[in-house]
Amino acid sequence: MKGPGVKLQGGKRNDRHWRVFVCYLVFACLAAVSSRANRPPHDQNPGPGFSAEFSGSSAEVIQALNEVLEDQIIHGTYIFDKQPTLTGAIVVESTPLFEPWQGPGQVFYKIRKDAIAPRHFLDSADQGTIAVRYVLIGSGPGRFRLRIDAVYVESTRRKLHPSDLTVETSEFKVFQDHLQAIQIASQEAADAKRRLESAELVRQTVIRQREDETTRLAAAQSSVQDLEQRINAMRHEVERRVKAPGADLKAAPFRAAANVKTLAAYTEVVIMIVTPHWYGVETPDGRRGWMPADQLETLP
Repeated sequence: MKGPGVKLQGGKRNDRHWRVFVCYLVFACLAAVSSRANRPPHDQNPGPGFSAEFSGSSAEVIQALNEVLEDQIIHGTYIFDKQPTLTGAIVVESTPLFEPWQGPGQVFYKIRKDAIAPRHFLDSADQGTIAVRYVLIGSGPGRFRLRIDAVYVESTRRKLHPSDLTVETSEFKVFQDHLQAIQIASQEAADAKRRLESAELVRQTVIRQREDETTRLAAAQSSVQDLEQRINAMRHEVERRVKAPGADLKAAPFRAAANVKTLAAYTEVVIMIVTPHWYGVETPDGRRGWMPADQLETLP
């Protein structure tokens, strides 16, 4: 009686341990399934992505990329046929939907939460998040390469759906349009600046020419004044006028010589010959003769 009772008690205890073990095994299997279901989606293949190279300055490229990041749109996909533009996207510094980028360049992210079966993601279903990653890499002076990847991850099953590249190519097209508009505006601004600088150069040239002309004119006027002064000085040196009440123009330098003409008082004459007492002169009408020096006076 005692032996069988002991076996029965031990059997119950072993059965309880077995049930605990089975429960633990079931719990472990469920945990493994749950862990696999919630595994980060970057462990799955996110798709080929899109990459293209282009030219531009660093400032222009960053500005164009920021405009695309901040436009609140996921380009190349939509949810409802009546709303072909998917808005509500936000810029984030990182997202678990992509594995951390280990390569060169600058990385940017834009996501759209609560997207329901968005178009152009392979086998998309349910509700989830769209994530777009942009990797900007410098490939040489004034050259860059932009890689764009887009994925859609369901919120419940955490299943990853890669894009069929429509999103990536559409995002790049928008980026390219922004970059081209910025470059055109930059070129127009540069052209306007050159035209302004050219106009300013012409204005400064005209000003300098006017200043030079003014200087030359002032110099010419000064020269004219000097010439007039010199002429006046020469006139005082070579011209005289007849004293009042007048005097005779002689044919020779002596008083008994014949009279050529009687000159009125203050008639101006030009001295041609100088002697100690007589001047050989020419009258305004071209006649020449001699006059005593004491009958002539300097011009006023």
